[in-house]
Amino acid sequence: MTAVVPEWPAGLPAVLADAMTAAAATGGPFGVSRSAALDAAEAFPEQECALLDACGLPRAYVPARLGGVPGGLPELLHALREVARRDVTVAVAHGKTFLGAVSTWVAGTEQQQRALARLLLDENAVVAWGLTERGIGSDLLAGSLTAVRGPDREWRLTGEKWPINNATRGRLISVLARTDPAGGPRGFSLFLVDKSTLAEGTWQPLPKEPTHGIRGADISGLRLSDAPIPADALIGKVGDGLGTVLRALQLTRTVCAALSLGAGEHALRLAHEFAAERALYDTRLLLLPLARRVLGRAAASLALADAAALLGARCAHGLTGEMSAVSAAVKAGVPWIVQQTIDDLAELLGARGFLTAHHADGMFQKLERDHRIVAVFDGSTAVNRSLLISQFPLLAKLIRTGTYDAAGLAATTGETPLPELEPAALRLVSRTGCSVVQAVPEAAARIAALAGAGSVPPRAAALAVLLSEQTVALARDMAELPPSARNAPAAAFAVARRFEACFAGAAALHLLVAPGGTESAVALTAALERCMELLVPGHRPPSDAYEPLVPPLARPVEEPVR
Repeated sequence: MTAVVPEWPAGLPAVLADAMTAAAATGGPFGVSRSAALDAAEAFPEQECALLDACGLPRAYVPARLGGVPGGLPELLHALREVARRDVTVAVAHGKTFLGAVSTWVAGTEQQQRALARLLLDENAVVAWGLTERGIGSDLLAGSLTAVRGPDREWRLTGEKWPINNATRGRLISVLARTDPAGGPRGFSLFLVDKSTLAEGTWQPLPKEPTHGIRGADISGLRLSDAPIPADALIGKVGDGLGTVLRALQLTRTVCAALSLGAGEHALRLAHEFAAERALYDTRLLLLPLARRVLGRAAASLALADAAALLGARCAHGLTGEMSAVSAAVKAGVPWIVQQTIDDLAELLGARGFLTAHHADGMFQKLERDHRIVAVFDGSTAVNRSLLISQFPLLAKLIRTGTYDAAGLAATTGETPLPELEPAALRLVSRTGCSVVQAVPEAAARIAALAGAGSVPPRAAALAVLLSEQTVALARDMAELPPSARNAPAAAFAVARRFEACFAGAAALHLLVAPGGTESAVALTAALERCMELLVPGHRPPSDAYEPLVPPLARPVEEPVR
């Protein structure tokens, strides 16, 4: 029987938020001026990461059954989002440990998992993920770092991994290595390398690379020279490395959405504060219709992205076998939606959105630079859209037939308890498509009933019908395209982008009909409106569609600050 994830009364995201707010108020870690100074100096956020350690964030990187935080992937998503709301660089620097550890949770033995859990829980060990190498981009099959097994069954690793987050600072690094000279899908294996046990002279860190964003993060590399590692460093079986990584990526890609959500919320907060204080035309910018429209639409965009990310994280528990499609839609879609939002808000701020001083110590230009890397992490937008394109035939068929995993979707949307995550249930290709999208017509019918009863705005029912129509049209267009992602035409990538928008809209739809969904009906309805703007060229929301999402002025209009 599948265990049910218990509640954790303390709530890690709340604990983190309180600690970061208190520290920032005294000019310590996460203070605005300090974050700006660290960014300018390209300095690693030591104190910030120490504070997160003290708050117990490493517990969120460990499965609950091994002593980690109950709540699974949604709890981790919310926790990292809280950090990213203040500083994306810190979230990237600290959160990398989850990315480095997740392959062990997916394919490691019970002994390996417990040993790694102890290091994370007792010593706050930092783990890196060594996948990429110079010149190969996202083509993991082109990796040249080799692992050769000796007569004593120990392995010897030779080659470089670059650029790797926390490659220098991390004690452990999960390394994808070529174990068959011929390569191929079965030619790579995965090893958890403990640098503290490597023989002197067999390894060396590569220099930190200067970066446009996340300047303080340890983006460096590792060189191994016939480095001996024990037989039990192998994670999974020989030749299973690529498959393990691809399944692990389904979890890490979903968690990456936390970085976008945090950056987007930070951007909206800064823009709203600026608009509330900026004097213009004998009033304040916040009171002008265009500014309110931009801010409201930004809030709706974030509500849409939030729905996609939250339901994506819950899918890892309730619809685990569908994560190959879900994670690709979330990883490509959420950063895309949020980047558009940040760009719109930058235009509202004008020059202050690009200055390193004058407004909030230049935090907007920092978060804008930091966020751009999110689209590249754990497979670029193009890579994730290619993954969706490769599954178009099945996705199109199941949308047309209306077939979906009803039990899994009920758990995912909160109608039944969310089960504990079972990594063994992850699949390289979804056999049941994407239930979140396939169930849109039924969810639309339920919205109509709720609207008729006065539980949700009438506009929500109209938008649900539009989304259902767009989903049907999407299935038709997917079916007309070639089934392979290799050499896919540009039109296929445009259709994949529509699938991402449909997934996000479907997520908002399901959350609206879920228990407690009517409490956030206004925001979710606005999210659906924004989804239609992304899906339907020329779609024009009502003039007041986003107005309820704009917070009012905190003080009277008299004597506006210039």
